[in-house]
Amino acid sequence: MKKTVRDIDVNGKKVFMRCDFNVPTDEEGRISDDRRIRGALPTIEYLAGHGAAVILASHLGRPKGKPDPKYSLRVVADRLAELLGKEVLFVSEPEVTGPETKAAAAALKPGEIMLIENVRFRKEETENDESFSRELAQLADIFVNDAFGTAHRAHCSTAGIAAFLPAVSGFLMEKELRFFGDALENPQRPFTAVLGGAKVGDKIPLIENLLDKVDRIIVGGGMAYTFLKAKGYEIGTSLLEEDKIEMTRDLMKKAGENGIEFLLPSDVVCADAFSNDSPHDIYAADAMPADRMGLDIGPKTQKLYEEAIVSSGTVVWNGPMGVFEMENFSAGTRAVAAAMNKCGGTTVVGGGDSAAAVRQFGMEDHISHISTGGGASLEFLEGKLLPGVECLMD
Repeated sequence: MKKTVRDIDVNGKKVFMRCDFNVPTDEEGRISDDRRIRGALPTIEYLAGHGAAVILASHLGRPKGKPDPKYSLRVVADRLAELLGKEVLFVSEPEVTGPETKAAAAALKPGEIMLIENVRFRKEETENDESFSRELAQLADIFVNDAFGTAHRAHCSTAGIAAFLPAVSGFLMEKELRFFGDALENPQRPFTAVLGGAKVGDKIPLIENLLDKVDRIIVGGGMAYTFLKAKGYEIGTSLLEEDKIEMTRDLMKKAGENGIEFLLPSDVVCADAFSNDSPHDIYAADAMPADRMGLDIGPKTQKLYEEAIVSSGTVVWNGPMGVFEMENFSAGTRAVAAAMNKCGGTTVVGGGDSAAAVRQFGMEDHISHISTGGGASLEFLEGKLLPGVECLMD
């Protein structure tokens, strides 16, 4: 277990808090989804309420290591002030930790909050350069990491700074680690992993790590067709990773040897082309036409997967079942989201496209946890050490 803000005295201290304010914005630069900002509020309010002077930091977009007004965090500061109902001092300096920022941090009083400029305005940030880590650390007495979405990155503001300050987690980070940790180490059984998305290559380390943990693996999305090809099926023009066929065959064999139920689509929705308007029909998975591509799981598979999910004690879902962005090929992903809502066990959605789908369908209310970090959650489930977590005090 990592220490949290509850385990350290913050009263009268300056706290540098790394948040994930990498929010989507529209063409006018307005925030179109403020969930990530809202996710940081409990920790910010706790720190300010316990007498800390709070210095917030984040990245936004990909400014490529140099100042870019398009990626300024000013819009975040304004929204944060609205949500908190109090002033958030914003200091915009191209060098991020320039004299104005240093002076503002030094003058910040207990209970006050400031936000510094986009840390990725400095190329040293993504290089985890020690000198920039030290500059950030000089602003504060304590480091709090609440940015699970970037915890898989060894950057100055996520990991490097911890070499110079006592480091603990915020409440959002704590929640992410608890749900994923419990799912992997102490799951209610049966434990089911639902895996989708385009490429099987992206999920091989994940499947390998889960083979001695889960009771059941459900596969959908574009990656399913490489598994179906490995079984000797015709998959038409569906997505295929030819160089992964042997690997998928081995994974299915290992799953069988471990007594793991391995579910693949029994029927699929096939179309003439990758388009929502393309003519499409349902075929048995072993009877796909040679000139059509699979873009979603079929109704029989939806029912099979739903029954498996609903009967589970723990479910972790990472990756959509089809091209859910297109209405005609969204039914499979929608069915999995609905099953997650019906399941009475612990249900965890691993960020990224799965989280986007759940929100698109308006089905987030009854899911135990929707992760804020797609890449971070995937690496955590793969059993990898996350630099932004490892640097925190035990």
